[in-house]
Amino acid sequence: MGNELPKTVSMYTLGCKVNHYETEAIWQLFKDDGYERVDFEKNADVFVINTCTVTNTGDKKSRQVIRRAIRRNPDAVICVTGCYAQTSSAEIMAIPGVDIVVGTQDRTKMLGLIEEYRTERQPINAVRNIMKNRVYEELDVPAFTDRTRASLKIQEGCNNFCTFCIIPWARGLMRSRDPEEVIRQAQQLVDAGYLEIVLTGIHTGGYGEDLKDYNLAELLRNLEARVKGLKRLRISSIEASQLTDEVIQVLNDSKIIVRHLHIPIQSGSNTVLKRMRRKYTMEFFGERLDRLREALPDLAITSDVIVGFPGETEEEFMETYNFIRDHRFAELHVFPYSMRTGTPAARMTDQIDENIKNERVHRLIELNDQLAKEYASKYEDEVLEVIPEEKYKLDPESGLYEGYTDNYLKVVFNADESMVGKLVRVKITKAGYPYNEATYVRVMENETVEA
Repeated sequence: MGNELPKTVSMYTLGCKVNHYETEAIWQLFKDDGYERVDFEKNADVFVINTCTVTNTGDKKSRQVIRRAIRRNPDAVICVTGCYAQTSSAEIMAIPGVDIVVGTQDRTKMLGLIEEYRTERQPINAVRNIMKNRVYEELDVPAFTDRTRASLKIQEGCNNFCTFCIIPWARGLMRSRDPEEVIRQAQQLVDAGYLEIVLTGIHTGGYGEDLKDYNLAELLRNLEARVKGLKRLRISSIEASQLTDEVIQVLNDSKIIVRHLHIPIQSGSNTVLKRMRRKYTMEFFGERLDRLREALPDLAITSDVIVGFPGETEEEFMETYNFIRDHRFAELHVFPYSMRTGTPAARMTDQIDENIKNERVHRLIELNDQLAKEYASKYEDEVLEVIPEEKYKLDPESGLYEGYTDNYLKVVFNADESMVGKLVRVKITKAGYPYNEATYVRVMENETVEA
């Protein structure tokens, strides 16, 4: 390869928001080394596939993408990273054509490994035991391909070991990012033009559990006090046990933390929660929700639910259904339980029939649609703030744009390209789900937002 041609890299991400964040971070390393990024369907010198292992399907999809890259580009250097790489490096090394495997750590060494591979021409397995790692790996992302919302990763790993979940084995134990780094990176993102930052991680709300005299509440307060120009702060996900009175007080006092929390429930039945090894009871969860609602009556609470966990009876399912109905969640992500090889739940004998699972999933989705519409209807004729993100997906030619209000209503309204990424006021004319219709009121130029 002559030196006159630019070096090219192509990247493919499977899985969650954290993976997307990390792909952007890996891209920064390549960019600083003089690489150009090209589309995954094109030829490139290097391919980086960031894999997912949260379900067995995640593994399968990861393998398909790896094989596709190898078939199309037999001469390229194929690098596989991410969660599936961390848990199953031998399986990936066995795919003919894979050159380098890096797990969910040591991503900063990737460029060096590529050079080593080019000299030695021997496949490299650089995956190490993640369980020994106690230090957060700094990976900088100054800007994103997405123009309106920036993710900011604040922690890595999880200590919970729920029986359905493989992720602690893929990501290791809880490690928090240095608060000064979080604040520096947040300022960098605001300076790059982002008005909204989403704090994200593998177990985001656990931030600070491994730090001395510092916690999530403190981080939230510091971000608000020290990051100039930040308009919206969102927490991607938080466990009920992490919603301490102190955190609720911070949410209450804040002018920038949005009126939306995602609190995974997984099940509304104490007996199922015990089998899942989730460390709370429904009484505790309900009490935390009540405290939140006292402090923040407008709060949208969204959640994840697993339906058809091994041994789930109709009674247990109804406990979940009734709890969700009575506590008026604003939106649910409903998942039928899927067996993850290597987890305790996959070895449980009383697996639920697929038809029963699907039937329960449908009942919860119907409840979700009803609850989401009820939540949205409270805001009909209200003026809310939205950051337009993109043209209306269902009708890109209509001149309509879509975006989210701070309390996570998806809104469609008349706008133009110049408003994308800005904070604008809209009036909700017709509440609905998944979309609410609204009319544009005005752009808010750097004015202080009344709480």
